[in-house]
Amino acid sequence: MAHHFICPNCGNRSAATDRNAGFRTEPKGCSECGFGFLFELLDDYYPAPDAAFFVCDRGGRVLACGRGAFELTGLDDERVIGRPVADVLGLNFEGEQADPVDTVLEWGVRALDRPVEVRAENDLPARATADLFPAYDDDGGLLLVLTPDK
Repeated sequence: MAHHFICPNCGNRSAATDRNAGFRTEPKGCSECGFGFLFELLDDYYPAPDAAFFVCDRGGRVLACGRGAFELTGLDDERVIGRPVADVLGLNFEGEQADPVDTVLEWGVRALDRPVEVRAENDLPARATADLFPAYDDDGGLLLVLTPDK
């Protein structure tokens, strides 16, 4: 059975029969850009070309910013890494009773097509659609993909 993966840095999609790099327990890295780990998807996922990628640890703190992050937020890696994603991006999920970031981290489930207002560092608000994916490893965490509304 093939497992589908996506790189949070460059957005490259791949499929493989193994979740690890060879016989080691290390996660697979991206064959296109060399990023250190990939996110496994339960189904193949095709982000928009202008989607912004953010990788968070199990506490919701940003570990890495991928493709499109600077274009959406105007923030570079040094200003966001280590900070809570909800604070940095000023995420406001409309009509949600529970914060999808917390739900994905707590329950390990996906949250797709969530309308969100992004107000990075209190900048002007931008409307986007959020797709959130849990990390299926022992470390936890999540991948947040924000697609700006047209």
